[in-house]
Amino acid sequence: MSGQTGQQALFDLSGKVALVTGASRGIGEEIAKLLAQQGAHIIVSSRRIDGCQAIVDQITSAGGSAQAIACHAGEMDQIDSIFSAIKEQHGKLDILINNAAANPYFGHILDTPLGAFEKTVDVNLRGYFYMSVEAGKIMKDNGGGSIVNIASVNGVIPGDKQGVYSITKAGVMSMTKAFAKECAEMGIRVNAILPGFTDTKFASALVKNPEILSKLMTHIPMKRVAQPSEMAGTALYLVSDAASYTTGTCINVDGGYLLV
Repeated sequence: MSGQTGQQALFDLSGKVALVTGASRGIGEEIAKLLAQQGAHIIVSSRRIDGCQAIVDQITSAGGSAQAIACHAGEMDQIDSIFSAIKEQHGKLDILINNAAANPYFGHILDTPLGAFEKTVDVNLRGYFYMSVEAGKIMKDNGGGSIVNIASVNGVIPGDKQGVYSITKAGVMSMTKAFAKECAEMGIRVNAILPGFTDTKFASALVKNPEILSKLMTHIPMKRVAQPSEMAGTALYLVSDAASYTTGTCINVDGGYLLV
């Protein structure tokens, strides 16, 4: 894409360094691959290095640039470590995609185990927050950047038996606006994507259950679940020059779910 003009150049990410968390599969994998296709160097991150490396191999075999760095988004020392590596190896970070998430408990909110509550909050809120803080500090020193948080439609309408997860995703939406408001003057744009029900391993308890899926279809005007790749285009828009005046927004990519 390098050197192109006009509309295509709006989406050119040549020379950009992007960190994508939870990128070994699902939505994170598809975002990583699309941003690489547009010229960005991708730091593929998730808990396990082998899963990250598999995606790196796919990106590089297609002509892209990528590297694997393992990081558990709920562990502060690992967050510190990955940002130290980014500063040492690249000296900058242009794009952060906060995608890694936890949803260990599916059941009535009154029966939520404390451990499940803590894990969900640690990854989905604390992890997103400190990832954004560390990325923001680097971006501030380098003239700006773009942060995209992957939230969920459950942040607007709580998912049945997904209480804590839904609460954290509502928090991600508020976090997005808070960072956007305070970081705009530094040239840092912060936005969120609210995926609808997507056919990923993460959501398999929902989309692979015929009874649950049947109920969902009555609330989705497009009458289908999304594929992970259908989230990637919105991420590309938000991190590109096409969205140069867009910050603090939460974009629904949900097949119309929130219309019903």
